[in-house]
Amino acid sequence: MAARRLRVATRGSALARWQADHVAALLGDDVEIVVVSTLGDRDRTTSLDKLGGRGVFTKEVQEAVLDGRADLAVHSCKDLPSAPELQPDGLVIACVPERGDVRDALVGGRLDDLPPGARIATGAARRRAQLADLRPDLTFTDLRGNIETRLEKVPSGGAVVVANAALVRLGLEGRADEVLEPDRFLPQVGQGALAVECRGDDDETIERLRAVEHPTTRRAVDAERAWLATLGGGCDLPAAAHARVDGDGGVHLAALLASLDGRAVLRASADGDDPHEVGGRLGRSMLESGAVLLDDV
Repeated sequence: MAARRLRVATRGSALARWQADHVAALLGDDVEIVVVSTLGDRDRTTSLDKLGGRGVFTKEVQEAVLDGRADLAVHSCKDLPSAPELQPDGLVIACVPERGDVRDALVGGRLDDLPPGARIATGAARRRAQLADLRPDLTFTDLRGNIETRLEKVPSGGAVVVANAALVRLGLEGRADEVLEPDRFLPQVGQGALAVECRGDDDETIERLRAVEHPTTRRAVDAERAWLATLGGGCDLPAAAHARVDGDGGVHLAALLASLDGRAVLRASADGDDPHEVGGRLGRSMLESGAVLLDDV
């Protein structure tokens, strides 16, 4: 019997469509794309923390899978809330394909070359805090919208910050003036990775998605998400983490907590074999160490 045609729920932006098409190509299947409008897409002016965090980009897409309009959903992994209580019942992350570029990019100028007081456009507290730590003279303005919209809003004499993976996937990597390395500027949890969800009782789809699972990426993402879940924070929390997995499967997790103004920055790292244990252990340690230092986190 021929396998059924899979229906893939996704947001409608160019980047989201690229991600859905990428997963379809990895599967080698002729899929049906089900485009879903999310609150985050419809409201491009309200800050993410006021809308409810990164989950505003995923809820309606997840509902399309839960109610049977689609068989699976493709998300930017960084948009999925990490806290278990925010994950919808009935869905599982069935696979995490091989990760793309984890780094952030500046468009408009190199960080060290920006003039004193230059304005940086970004909607992420994580990016603002780290930039303020590196360059206390910088000023900031909020930024929302898809990648194309953000690239149109580079402040005069300043820059915007975007995920470099988004530029690469849309063929816009030439727009980056500087790509910020993780040892200087930690990315968002799950940045550069995709997460594919389906119904937990859909054994056929789960089995088909196993073919595109990338175990190394899954271990890295699991460690980062476990760390963030331990903090109990969302996208408004100045928090960043990046996990690397060595050839033997060992996990090295580097993470950062910061005050909103970037004046207090706590960095730490942990190593181990179990990604969930490493993430949880580092999260608990950093909460204890930063309880007084980071009162406004």
